[in-house]
Amino acid sequence: MCNIDKNFHIYLCFGQSNMVGYLGPPIGSDGSSADTGWVAANGYNNPPANFKVMAAANDDRNPYNRIKGEWYPAVPPLCRGGTGLSPSDFLGRTIAAAAADKNITVGVIVVAVDGCAINLFSKDKDGFKAYIRAQEDWMRGQAAAYVDPGAGGVIPVTDFTTEDYPYKRLADLARRARKTGVIKGIIMHQGESGISGGIYNAAVRKIYNGLCEDLEIAPGAIPFFAGQAVGNSNGNISSIPDAFTDIPNTAFVIPSDGCPGWNPDSTDSNQQIHFSLAGYEELGRRYGGKILEVVYGIANPEIRGTDD
Repeated sequence: MCNIDKNFHIYLCFGQSNMVGYLGPPIGSDGSSADTGWVAANGYNNPPANFKVMAAANDDRNPYNRIKGEWYPAVPPLCRGGTGLSPSDFLGRTIAAAAADKNITVGVIVVAVDGCAINLFSKDKDGFKAYIRAQEDWMRGQAAAYVDPGAGGVIPVTDFTTEDYPYKRLADLARRARKTGVIKGIIMHQGESGISGGIYNAAVRKIYNGLCEDLEIAPGAIPFFAGQAVGNSNGNISSIPDAFTDIPNTAFVIPSDGCPGWNPDSTDSNQQIHFSLAGYEELGRRYGGKILEVVYGIANPEIRGTDD
């Protein structure tokens, strides 16, 4: 019989590059050895004791040796090896600090792929495959992190004939996590690329419904949080609550106004669409502040966005 700790609160995080964690020299940047100096140099090597991450992908690069489906102290990167800091780091730290006196432990599971459209997280396996097969090698390689090797230990990056895929990985890990804790919310940072308008918010709602169904949770019983992209002007994200009108007070948009971009004036598109360290910290605090309000009834206006 599973021993479920009702004070172990788990949040499912998914999205694209800002959720992957674009900030900071990546772990193993030369493709062979780990360079974790930036983690300690920025003071992130000692996360709160009540903040954990479940590895969403195997990572055998020293010093992490993380195994898919196991819990670890939330030392970045939280997504997978070779990534950086993201809002999930700071939302987790915010909740953990505020809820520590309630004996609550916070856990996150992060499944994310740079530049992907919302289609990548489709529960429909065939829909996912049709999308990923049309993408460039680098995106297929990232998605393959959430695919178990097939026969002979080979990951089928080109054709994705496997039965494993990112949505399934998130749902499978969430089911595993439920054996020890309680799913308290779903968090998304996506929106720089994706299908537009009402089709987009319907696709997001379908992902939410799928996760609720797979976890045997009634829609509306757990909240959904989506953050705005750099510049706070992403209409796709703003439209998400319109797809949740039948279950009000379930979907919340986290504003990014005042969260600095890496360099929005740069001609480098990567610098235009990714947050700076201060931007990630502030956006993560805003996610955390809204979660504290919605899930725990803890008002913390200092860390919520100006549009909240």
